[in-house]
Amino acid sequence: MVTNHQQQQQRRLSRQSECQLQNLNALQPKHRFRSEAGETEFWDQNEQQFQCAGVAFLRHKIQRRGLLLPSFTNAPMLMYIVQGEGIQGAVFPGCAETFQSPSQEHRQQRSSPDQHQKIRRFKEGDVIALPAGISNWIYNNGQSQLVLVALVDVANSHNQLDVNFRKFFLAGNPQEGLVRGGQRQDRSQWQSKSYRRQHEEEQEEEEEERRESDGNNLLSGFDKNLLAEVFEIDTRLARKLQNERDNRGAIVRVEHEIQTPETAEEEQRQQGSEEEEEAKEEEERSEEEREERRPRRSRGERESRNGLEETFCTMRLKHRTDSSFADIFNPRGGRITTVNGFNLPILQWLQLSAERGVLYNNALYAPHWNINAHSIVYITRGNGRIQIVSENGEAIFDDQVQEGQVITIPQNHAVLKKAGRQGFEWIAFKTNANAQISQLAGRVSVMRGLPVDVLANSFGISREEASRLKQNRQEVSVFSPRRGPQQ
Repeated sequence: MVTNHQQQQQRRLSRQSECQLQNLNALQPKHRFRSEAGETEFWDQNEQQFQCAGVAFLRHKIQRRGLLLPSFTNAPMLMYIVQGEGIQGAVFPGCAETFQSPSQEHRQQRSSPDQHQKIRRFKEGDVIALPAGISNWIYNNGQSQLVLVALVDVANSHNQLDVNFRKFFLAGNPQEGLVRGGQRQDRSQWQSKSYRRQHEEEQEEEEEERRESDGNNLLSGFDKNLLAEVFEIDTRLARKLQNERDNRGAIVRVEHEIQTPETAEEEQRQQGSEEEEEAKEEEERSEEEREERRPRRSRGERESRNGLEETFCTMRLKHRTDSSFADIFNPRGGRITTVNGFNLPILQWLQLSAERGVLYNNALYAPHWNINAHSIVYITRGNGRIQIVSENGEAIFDDQVQEGQVITIPQNHAVLKKAGRQGFEWIAFKTNANAQISQLAGRVSVMRGLPVDVLANSFGISREEASRLKQNRQEVSVFSPRRGPQQ
């Protein structure tokens, strides 16, 4: 029997020819699509480093009261909230609508409140996981712009289509390039790198201004009479569902604040303290974890369950990465926070994980390699230097990186990060639910595990020098900057 993990590994193995990387570049987004209340940017999926990792990368910028329309992707997605806060909903098939939100009509006419599936709050520093094919939406109910980045694992075994990014919208009329991640149907147009550079600006302008007249959501392709029959509505309303001449794009402005159970409570009690909000989030997280660990009932028990209650319907999709959740902390160096299949169980199914890094002024992240995953790094703040070394000892990347850039670190390639004077922060998405690293230096490094005699003979150095190589750096992973002049 072939497991999901084995299927995914087999699919990645089929893409090994894409990983003959001789030189890497830190990348900026290539395609931009503006909407009524925000914009969406895509990195070029045809870049060799993304082809090697089998991923697509994008960024949403959502203005206040902006709604990212309900949609789903053809592959699992892992998001990181770079800035702002908001609410998010994911609709899992077969799960009950057990949550209620008030509405203006409900308050004025005392009608039944709206019932729906769970709405989740999020804020800066959160990691959110979404399976392939699961409809979801995002709304910015904060006071500032919401910025999030997302990795889409198109080489994942959950994607049974080709390895191109595809986004399926349930509503609206998004630009055609947006539903394909900036890619055109005819991929041969993108083969020439010089052609791509020459026409980059005019292509972006065409894609930003393009508005289709026949609709680009899933309902647009159905006959309006059949839609009217399916939903038991008139054809006029059915035509509206197809959004034929809707020029708002994928992120639309909401006229009246979207009501949720939390906003209703806030209106009653005005404004709660930040401590109360944190306590509520922690209580919610603990309850979700208890639900995930709750054993299933046997078939012989009176109350039968279909299994969804213990999996999709109660699974946790979000995990915090702030300082209180750090796995490694150095008061003079920074911190590392890992989100994987152990602390966010849905990732075990999606076979993805994430790492948030924060380095202080001139601090270092120990040189290491990823044992079982590619790592796609997005710089969230500050700047720093990154070196990546291949199997033949050549530095295929050695440069300064800054906020907004993306760089892929292929599996088993050694990497070293050093912060600049303003510090250095990143989020790394990894293509394994429980990605592991092996360090070259520090208290838990491979050097510490090797005998002194092996080190001395391997490097042609004295036993004393080998001992210093093993013992001098006592910190774990995050290294404080070196004091004093180097000898």
